[in-house]
Amino acid sequence: MRAVVQNDKSRAWIAKADGRSRARAAKTAAATTALALAALLTGCAGDPAPAPAQGGPARPLDPRARQAAEHARLAAAARRWGLERAPLTPPAPPAEKPRITPRDGFEVDGQEEENLPPVFTTVPTRQKVVFLTIDDGAEKDPAFLRMMSELKVPYTAFLSNYVIEDDYGYFRRMQAQGVTLNNHTLTHPYLPGLSYEEQRDEICGMQTVMKKQFGKAPTVFRPPYGNYNGDTLRAAKECGIKYAPIWDEEVFVDHWEYRDWDRRLHPGDIVLTHFRGRDDWNGTMVDDMRRFLDKVTREGYAVARLEDYL
Repeated sequence: MRAVVQNDKSRAWIAKADGRSRARAAKTAAATTALALAALLTGCAGDPAPAPAQGGPARPLDPRARQAAEHARLAAAARRWGLERAPLTPPAPPAEKPRITPRDGFEVDGQEEENLPPVFTTVPTRQKVVFLTIDDGAEKDPAFLRMMSELKVPYTAFLSNYVIEDDYGYFRRMQAQGVTLNNHTLTHPYLPGLSYEEQRDEICGMQTVMKKQFGKAPTVFRPPYGNYNGDTLRAAKECGIKYAPIWDEEVFVDHWEYRDWDRRLHPGDIVLTHFRGRDDWNGTMVDDMRRFLDKVTREGYAVARLEDYL
C-alpha cells in the first residue's frame, strides 16, 4: 500500500513538473516569436542602430588625425630634450636612387676601370636633407639612444671593433631601432701607411666581426680619419664594400667644422660626429645632437637615412 501511495506521489510530481515545463516552453516560444517579429519589423524599417561599444577595438584615426597626433608627440619630445623645435620630417626615399660617383679630386688611379668604391662627401639630391653619420663607438650613452628613438632621427654608425668589443649589446639595441651599422676597421689605423694585405685584414676582419655580432656584413665603409689610397679601395672592394662615404661637415659639442669654403650646409651633405662624452668633450652626446639638430632644423633641413639613397 505504501509503495502505491509513493508511486502516486511520484506521478503527481512528474505531472506538475511536466506542466511547469510546458508552461516554460510556451513562454519561450512566445518570446522567440516576439523577437523574430521585432527583428522583421526592424529590418523593414532599415538597418538597426549599432549597439553601444562594449570594449571592442577603437576606430582607427584618419590620416590627418594621426599626423596631428604624431606632430604633437614630436613637439613634446623636442621640448623634453631641450631642442628649439621638433626636427623636420624627411621626404620619402627616392624611387630611383641617385648615381653615386667620387667627389672631384677624391678619385684614385684605376677608379673607374676597376669599379672601385666611390669616396664622396655629398649625395646628389635637390631635396633639403642631410645625413648624420657617427664614428667609432667609444661612448655608449643610453640617453642618446632614447633621444634619437623618441625624436625619430635617422643616422648611420661606422664602428671600429677595438672600442665596441666591450659592449656589442649597446649597438645591437641601436640596430634594433633601425640604425644601419657599417665598417670603420678593426683598430682605426692610418690605412695609407699599411700594405695592401694589412689594409685588407683591417677591413675584411671588421666585416667578419659585423656579420658575427650583428647578422650581416655591410656594404658601406669609412676609412679612419678620411684617409685612403688605391690599395684601401681595392681591399674594400675585395671585402664586399660598394661605397666609401666620408663627410662634408663635422659637428662637435661646441662648434662645427666645414670642408668647403662657404662654411654652409648643402642639400645631400654628409655630416660627421663621433661617439664621445665628457671624457673627451665639454658635454654629452645629447648636447652634441642638440647642437646638430637645432642648426639643421633652423636652416630648413631634415635628417634623412643615408642608406635610402645608396
